[in-house]
Amino acid sequence: KLRKWDGRKRTVHCVTLKMPLLCYELHATCPVSSARAATMTLGPADHRNEVRLPIFMPVGTQGTMKGLTTKQLAATGCRIMLSNTYHLGLRPGPELLEAAGGLHEFMAWKGSILTDSGGFQMVSLLSLAQITEKGVNFRSPHDGSEMLLTPEKSIQLQNSIGADIIMQLDDVVSSLTTGPRVEEAMHRSIRWLDRCIGANANPDSQNVFAIIQGGLDPVLRAQCVAEMVKRDTPGYAIGGLSGGEDKSKFWRVVKQCCELLPKDKPRYLMGVGYAVDLVVCVALGVDMFDCVFPTRTARFGMALVKTGQLNLKGKECADDTSPIDVDCPCETCAHYSRAYLHTLVGREPVACHLLSIHNITYQLQLMRSARQSILDQQFPQFVVKFMVEMYPTKKYPEWAVEALASVTIELPP
Repeated sequence: KLRKWDGRKRTVHCVTLKMPLLCYELHATCPVSSARAATMTLGPADHRNEVRLPIFMPVGTQGTMKGLTTKQLAATGCRIMLSNTYHLGLRPGPELLEAAGGLHEFMAWKGSILTDSGGFQMVSLLSLAQITEKGVNFRSPHDGSEMLLTPEKSIQLQNSIGADIIMQLDDVVSSLTTGPRVEEAMHRSIRWLDRCIGANANPDSQNVFAIIQGGLDPVLRAQCVAEMVKRDTPGYAIGGLSGGEDKSKFWRVVKQCCELLPKDKPRYLMGVGYAVDLVVCVALGVDMFDCVFPTRTARFGMALVKTGQLNLKGKECADDTSPIDVDCPCETCAHYSRAYLHTLVGREPVACHLLSIHNITYQLQLMRSARQSILDQQFPQFVVKFMVEMYPTKKYPEWAVEALASVTIELPP
């Protein structure tokens, strides 16, 4: 349905069973590109949580953001985070999570949670995994014990975790894989989605998202989208990318999937977190992203800034009393200088903590700025400003130039 909102029309699509479980409200679209600003509302009737899209989701693999408390994470403005089913299933395990009332209660987090199904571990832990139609048999990296992760088991674990969005178990292959294995994985992912939907014990409180597979083959991607859309899940993820494939192929798959997926449901691009990738893929029509990049790079003393990354180990920071970014609202930039952080990096664990706060804030602020520019009908200008600041010499990545040109955003030479 359409209704007026602050002078603009918005599309409101609520996926309902007994209640509006996931509500997707489209507020504005870019008149030039495929970028869109929306709100996704999640959670039970007594605790609804609004997530403003586009959004970057920080990754707390085992129910924690490394070095941060949930109160500190909330202070960054984060409204939704990602955790991993495979790792939580091993430790602390479903029994303890159920006894604690789910992961929200266990980690004292009032925001929303999305859980990965464990499918990515088919690639990251390939040497420890054996894949069959039944599921994936893993050997634990902790103690060597075996764990059979079936679609049903993945959903059962995610039911115990209690995440607001739960991902289907998909058959994940490396984006560099070619040949019949890619098609096999795509068809198996469709079959596994049916099993995941059937296994969801909490359809009135947990949203199952489908994951589009098909490698870099546009025919397989189109087939997969067509079948997944028939299942009418509350949202859709684009999987199987960001694994080292050529960026010129990466953006074309993203664009194709966004064009084929429903316009009234959220689109989630899995495992993507570099700033340029985020901005370009918002232009292509993506709503949601996740990646370990901001916290992982913090552990190496790197701060995310408008021009890319600032190495706080560098000598130029040794006597620099300015903050990482004078415009950043995070607690780190409000209280600590580059020189102070320089003395801590590589020596004190608190350095990782302070840089993680900044880097997560940077990612969230970037998406907030993109969203506001869409609402203001200024998104192309936002993109140009972002790219010129990131590449002051105008030596833009060729793939980004091509991707943006495909949605009629031209960068200055």
